[in-house]
Amino acid sequence: MAEPQAGATRPIRPRAGSARPVVLLAGAVVLLAVMLGSTLIGAADLGVGNVLAEIGAQLTGGHSPLTAQQAAILWELRVPRIVLAVLVGAALAGSGAAYQGVFGNPLADPYLLGAAAGAGLTTTIMVVFFPSLATNSGAIGALPAAAFVGAIGGVGLTWALGRSAGRGTATLVLAGVAVTAFLTAAQTFVQQLNTQTLQRVYAWVLGGLATTGWHDVLLALPYTVLGAVVLTGYGRLLDVLTLGDDEATALGVRPGRVRLVVLAAASLATAGAVAVSGLIGFVGIVVPHIVRRCFGGSYRCVVPVSLIGGAIFLVLADVVARTVLAPAELPIGVVTAFAGAPFFLFVLRATRTQR
Repeated sequence: MAEPQAGATRPIRPRAGSARPVVLLAGAVVLLAVMLGSTLIGAADLGVGNVLAEIGAQLTGGHSPLTAQQAAILWELRVPRIVLAVLVGAALAGSGAAYQGVFGNPLADPYLLGAAAGAGLTTTIMVVFFPSLATNSGAIGALPAAAFVGAIGGVGLTWALGRSAGRGTATLVLAGVAVTAFLTAAQTFVQQLNTQTLQRVYAWVLGGLATTGWHDVLLALPYTVLGAVVLTGYGRLLDVLTLGDDEATALGVRPGRVRLVVLAAASLATAGAVAVSGLIGFVGIVVPHIVRRCFGGSYRCVVPVSLIGGAIFLVLADVVARTVLAPAELPIGVVTAFAGAPFFLFVLRATRTQR
């Protein structure tokens, strides 16, 4: 695949933001508070005091105030789900910020660029044609690896189609819509080849965080962590790219290499998220734009804060998904779509105004 170039009419230029260590520390505190609050919400009332005492007992080896059943609910159901929401939210939001930096386009995100749809297609192929690999807990790389190939392919198709049709925000978005529609149609066709998997794949398409315990967390963890580390480390270079390729080259930066590395890292994180949670849209647009408006446009701040903000956003969205129709559960992809679709229209309108 040829090296992608910036495709927006106006690059997203960084401006001075708040002190990053302070912002990161505050975000981490908020994230921990949200995670703790989420552990208290559910059909079984565990009590905040008991939960805090249980956490303390686990850390110090003291006596647990919870019964065996309550402890199982906490550590085998709620905590893995919350941790998975943190990983998936961080991956999608960080990837969205990175895609926006790579393409210089404020509307780029894993869902709209075809990354999620590509990952969805290859994951569905794995579920339908290679079910033993898809469900084998020992095959740690099977589903995420397939999703990674699909994510790279989806983004590559979107970029190639958008570049052939011309540059600009609208062109890239329309190319992403076309690629996503095509890949989704292909996924539907694959589903029809094995109707026994329809319910499973359909639930996966809507997005969800119902886990099989810690296995899903361990499956997504290496992909999310590796992607987050690379994206955070390349924040300064993404800032340099906003100056233009000629200026970046003069400063000793190789724009093509930077874009390919960031694109691969963002797609890796997206693949890990999609493989365990399905298609969850708009996180990569909502969170980075809120971060950029609050703390400035420097990617040295936007990327790491988006990672934390995405984690907070998806934990809160999961709380809504679990409670709004209780005891039934709403797919989390529906919740993020309700929140993200109006925000996307706002960003699109703002982008048109800037042009």
